[in-house]
Amino acid sequence: MQFIISFLVVMLFLMLGEWVSSLTHTYIPSVFMTAVLFVLGYWTFLPKDVVATASFGTNFSTICVGLLLVHLGTLMSLKKLLEQWRAVCIALLGVCGTLILTLTIGTLIFDWHTVVAAIPPLTGGLVSALLMTDGLKAQGIQTLVALPVSMFIFHSLFGYPLISWLLKKEGGRLVNEYQKQPVKQMAPTGLDNDSNENNLFKKMPAKYQTSAFILVKVALIAALSSGLSIALKTYLHIDLNSNVICLIFGVLAHQVGFLESDVLTKAGVYNWLMYGLLAYIFAQLSLTTPHQMGTIIVQIIVLIMLGLLGMFIASSLLAKPFKMTWQMAYACSLTSLCGFPADYVITSEVSHEVANNKEEEAYLMENMMPKMLVGGFATVSVASIIIASVFLKLL
Repeated sequence: MQFIISFLVVMLFLMLGEWVSSLTHTYIPSVFMTAVLFVLGYWTFLPKDVVATASFGTNFSTICVGLLLVHLGTLMSLKKLLEQWRAVCIALLGVCGTLILTLTIGTLIFDWHTVVAAIPPLTGGLVSALLMTDGLKAQGIQTLVALPVSMFIFHSLFGYPLISWLLKKEGGRLVNEYQKQPVKQMAPTGLDNDSNENNLFKKMPAKYQTSAFILVKVALIAALSSGLSIALKTYLHIDLNSNVICLIFGVLAHQVGFLESDVLTKAGVYNWLMYGLLAYIFAQLSLTTPHQMGTIIVQIIVLIMLGLLGMFIASSLLAKPFKMTWQMAYACSLTSLCGFPADYVITSEVSHEVANNKEEEAYLMENMMPKMLVGGFATVSVASIIIASVFLKLL
């Protein structure tokens, strides 16, 4: 009975997050509301292992990430992916803005170790937070051990609503842009569309194209991506994140007709995998306590404010040269505060909320989603780990 109750609680929190997002017209994103519920739950009645007990453990999440990223690759074209170099530059330069402001003003307010321990998780994900935690333990700086993970938890809570607001502004602009287009251009666009001429399995009888067959194809692409990442690191000493390869291989597999567009939705498992991955991400909120937060909350809030200001300044200055609005540029930089899958969930929710019909929603997704995804990969999967590795030497 414990397993089904744990599953019930996890799904209840995810459901309430979606309901609040809908009621507030995405000004409070579902991931923000669900994260708050998990934090309050862990600090009161919720067992620390509730997500794992509900079957959404480490192994499940690892499978989810690979499959979902291959799936996302089937939603965009290779051309769209290659066009996102501007989003990568904006996201990375936004992180530079955070580094500059926190390392200058931040060190005037707090001691060096506090700032150095907080910056990597402020500019990235859980991996950088855990790296800094281990570094602090190794240095014997016990008073700051809780800071990196706490920063990782709270910068997301600041980032989710801000990203949602920015994307709503950008979405409104794109809707107006779409409505002004000639009628002949207002056909459904989507991130990409299936082409019967480009389907390697179009002659296969429909009775064999089952959900299991689709999942075999997706899992094969994910396995090849992981294998290539390991081979590059082992033999060429090139550390290319397997998540990035999954996305690229997903795009290529779709381009050549090996995978259908929106492949996991066709298999009927997309929502299940996404909920499982989100649950695992929220499980990390159990790593801190109210007592720990009470001793470092001031440092966290001040450094987050400095980081957000640094990103805003950099994004605003660079938006026009990189042919973006400041809202879109700032949102790309802020992907460092959430990463995948939160960036995907927020963009999807906003696109659905702002659009008046399926055609407009597809247009919003086409113009915002690739930027948000590659921005998140550039910051969370690449830059934050590099920053953490460098900052470990500065402790």
